[in-house]
Amino acid sequence: MDSARTPTSPSDAVRITAATGRALATEAVHAGRDDLAGQGLHAPPIDLSTTYPSYDSRGEAARIDAFAATGAEPDGPPVYGRLGNPTVARFETALAKLEGTESAVAFASGMAALSAVLLVRGSMGLRHVVAVRPLYGCSDHLLTAGLLGSEVTWTDPAGVADALRPDTGLVLVESPANPTLAEVDLRAVAHACGSVPLLVDNTFATPVLQRPAEHGARLVLHSATKYLGGHGDVLAGVVACDEEFAGRLRQVRFATGGVLHPLAGYLLLRGLSTLPVRVRAASANAAELVARLAADPRVARVHYPRIGGAMVSFEVHGDPHEVIGRVRLITPAVSLGSVDTLIQHPASISHRIVDADDRRGAGVGDRLLRLSVGLEDVDDLWADLDRALGERAPGAIPLREALSGAE
Repeated sequence: MDSARTPTSPSDAVRITAATGRALATEAVHAGRDDLAGQGLHAPPIDLSTTYPSYDSRGEAARIDAFAATGAEPDGPPVYGRLGNPTVARFETALAKLEGTESAVAFASGMAALSAVLLVRGSMGLRHVVAVRPLYGCSDHLLTAGLLGSEVTWTDPAGVADALRPDTGLVLVESPANPTLAEVDLRAVAHACGSVPLLVDNTFATPVLQRPAEHGARLVLHSATKYLGGHGDVLAGVVACDEEFAGRLRQVRFATGGVLHPLAGYLLLRGLSTLPVRVRAASANAAELVARLAADPRVARVHYPRIGGAMVSFEVHGDPHEVIGRVRLITPAVSLGSVDTLIQHPASISHRIVDADDRRGAGVGDRLLRLSVGLEDVDDLWADLDRALGERAPGAIPLREALSGAE
């Protein structure tokens, strides 16, 4: 296991107090639902309307003018599904409270959310992005290919300040990073950014383990498909931020149409209610698997972040594709953050689109496997991994003993 990374206790990490003074676990259950009892409701309703009737066309025109000017959510009844939806708004309110930001804006996917951020900054003539690898493979590709007219400078965290230019509109980091789980000192990077907004992809950590806004990040990105939904049945993205930036994001969402479906908003709000419990339980499983993998001679190296979490990556001595092919309980699939355990080979799937030299330079080697640990019994998970790793070499020395002997 990386010597600089020691797992922390998930039970300690979840005792973060939200801005309201209520514990994060309490906010996860109640945020976005505060008005229900007054309406005689217990479960949040699902509003599937695409449009809404209005007999006051003058008033409706005024509200649309106000939205066009600031991007603020229109007062009064809804207007049209692309302007906003009450069910989705509940999820946005809840996520903003969990991340400790003024607002949040939801999108049809994590990539739609990142694209909206780039479009906002690009519309201001700030098309240059400073980014730290590794990032999720499609985020890397979006920046490298310049598909939205952006130009990227790749650097390490220490080089962020020197990489800034007058036209820099964004600094982008992912911590813990996908898939190496490398961590970034967010406060130090935020300081180096100066007035340039720092966007932190917080998908792996979730607000249960890390709240980037408390460390100076202006924008917090989630692929909500992952832990926020938590059950592998919803595709979504969200950006938590201040209200000024949220207004611009809503305008881009309205213009480009990357809206979140109301049913997805409902599932995400429901997912948030169990987020702390799921993250704590899956993290405990992950920490146990980390200890077993680190002691196994068939494993060359294990990566696990200081803040803990349910994501593990490890490098094998043998063929990683054979490991993928031998799992039976664990699901070999892209994505992460579900209640069941998933395994994938980043160099073949999630990061295949990244140039091979860039990929390897960022630590995404060809023998690296990424494990999203779920809620199954840890002994059952280990039995499946043990079988998938193949036969142990006769007389092999466990990695932990080999490392201690080398020291």
